[in-house]
Amino acid sequence: MKQISASKKAIGVVCAVGAAVCYGTNPLGALNLYAEGMNTPSVLFYRFGLAWLIIACVMGYKAVRGSESLRVTKREFLTLSALGVLFIFSSLTLYLSFHLMPAGVASTILFTYPVMTAAIMAFFFRERISVATVLAIVLSLAGVLLLYWGDADGGTLSLGGVVLVLVSALTYALYIIVVDKSPLQMSSFKINFYVLFYCAAGMALYALVSGQPLQLPPTPTAWLWVSWLAVVPAIMALVMMVYAAKYLGSTPTAILGALEPTTAVVIGVLVFGEPFSGRLVLGIVLILTAVVLAVLGKARR
Repeated sequence: MKQISASKKAIGVVCAVGAAVCYGTNPLGALNLYAEGMNTPSVLFYRFGLAWLIIACVMGYKAVRGSESLRVTKREFLTLSALGVLFIFSSLTLYLSFHLMPAGVASTILFTYPVMTAAIMAFFFRERISVATVLAIVLSLAGVLLLYWGDADGGTLSLGGVVLVLVSALTYALYIIVVDKSPLQMSSFKINFYVLFYCAAGMALYALVSGQPLQLPPTPTAWLWVSWLAVVPAIMALVMMVYAAKYLGSTPTAILGALEPTTAVVIGVLVFGEPFSGRLVLGIVLILTAVVLAVLGKARR
């Protein structure tokens, strides 16, 4: 078994924390662009489009050097198509939920996807379900209910918003399972080259069907936030996640991923003045605890 040096493990920790924090800044870009008057399909179209252009440059360089081709087999094409559709639904439902509920709370409910992944693997793929997994499912459900009833004014969150985030988490869990179960033998850059292309095209189609025409970012500040979404929670997080998994391992990386919703909550409260309460804190803690239990349970198996 290959030993990882202490310095590389330290780099892995830094990358895992950095990736989680970068992912958690999604609301920072999205909410500022909404404030600039941009609609949801436009925000996602430019996010995916610019990120795809960056990855296309990387893949073009790799193709010229002969290190990796853009060619795919028919089976790989079908798998990548499925991944693209799942990621479209996951991203769109999450960004739509930002209109209906605090983005920090939405990002926390989204983090139930590791628990959903464990549950799907147990019920549909006959993976042995452990006590930790069962407890994780119970805790995550309790956490979601607390968040739903945990409005700072004593009311409830938007039911439509909660449903949208749960759909986002479910489709992302399915995305992870497809990646895990598929025979894809290619780099994450190549996978994302095709997935992001599908996402940008999907957002253009959604804009046409929904009657929300694509809008150019109206100000230099809007272009800055679009670039932020394409680079920070997409490209930077992707690259750092690769090194985190390589030098630290998947289980510690997944646990440190709890910093993702934590970052989103901090941004929501401090930057956008989103409501916060003791019940919300408890709901967030329950969900994060559930995720840690699900990840550790899978690691033991």
